[in-house]
Amino acid sequence: MARARYNESEQFITLKINNCNSHGANRERDIEKHIAQKNPSHRGHEIIRTCVESFEIAGPEGSHLCLAYEPMREPLWLLQRRFTDWSLPLPIVKAYVLMLLAGLDYLHSECKVVHTDLKLENILVTFEDQEVIEDFVKVQADLPMQYKTDPTSRNIYRRHNDFSPLKRLQNLPKIADFGLAARLDNREDIGIYPIQPGHYCSPEVILGCGWTFSTDIWNLGVLVWDLVERTELFRCVHDSQSCYDGKAHLAEMIALLGPPPKELLARSNAMQQYKWSNPIKNVEGKLSKKVIMVTTYITAKFLLLILLCFLHDNLIPTRQLNDTLPSSNEKERAEILSFVSQILTWLPEERKTARGLMEHPFLSLE
Repeated sequence: MARARYNESEQFITLKINNCNSHGANRERDIEKHIAQKNPSHRGHEIIRTCVESFEIAGPEGSHLCLAYEPMREPLWLLQRRFTDWSLPLPIVKAYVLMLLAGLDYLHSECKVVHTDLKLENILVTFEDQEVIEDFVKVQADLPMQYKTDPTSRNIYRRHNDFSPLKRLQNLPKIADFGLAARLDNREDIGIYPIQPGHYCSPEVILGCGWTFSTDIWNLGVLVWDLVERTELFRCVHDSQSCYDGKAHLAEMIALLGPPPKELLARSNAMQQYKWSNPIKNVEGKLSKKVIMVTTYITAKFLLLILLCFLHDNLIPTRQLNDTLPSSNEKERAEILSFVSQILTWLPEERKTARGLMEHPFLSLE
């Protein structure tokens, strides 16, 4: 990422300079263009960050697609750290979740897009005041950003993501980064390939049942713990080699949500008939990360679906969902659990839609 400004309008922008993977970059640009143009009057449109312009530049390895964006102050995880104990006050959490649901409602109901990669890093907050950017530029004029020069004489600038303390709390959250997003334009469309980062994976993704818009909803539900407790809901999803472990993740789900319904397991069994394309290997002759993920999911399915029971009871932790909110008082805990009970369900069709969740009493701002 690099920051720049238009010479004529003095408008500041952020540039995302992609590598030479033109297919991925063009796909990201096209899906963001679709999102930006679909229905600007929708209340969730302003909660989505899409590119405002694109162009190409030439480099020694080929051309690079550049995407221009509205500048954002910082990711949501960094905003959290500006508060006592690195914790957003619960009223702010409620307001942000409500706005994010409006954004998801726009993506799902209007654009037919699944984000697939919701996490704190991909939720950015706006600047509370244009003066914050202008002050930063003035400082840089007197004290330029630090950089180093690589062997090819290219200057590499140090990352800068601290724009000083907040002047006031008027920062809106925006869902960003649609590089992994998927369009499901038809009612019968489903995704079948692995998505979502580690502990955010939904049951239908782990079990290979196919996924739709409700997978984003699960993702948001897990993200509530990142905001309220500053910790992950599912904490034991990696093995000793730091590789994702599907069976351990399923074990935690069973502990917190109870056993999966046989209906979901039957779907998973049915999807085993799907034929994957030939595996892709990297330059070392090893399977790519995506193929390893697929193998992990297939292994998790096998371990769970033999005799339709989970074969690793020793992996199931003893903690319950009620134990995962220690920093909340009894009333707050009851409200949060009531809200997420409509999100964290084994069966994706039992989850409320983004629009339906916006009506939940937990999100009342009174």
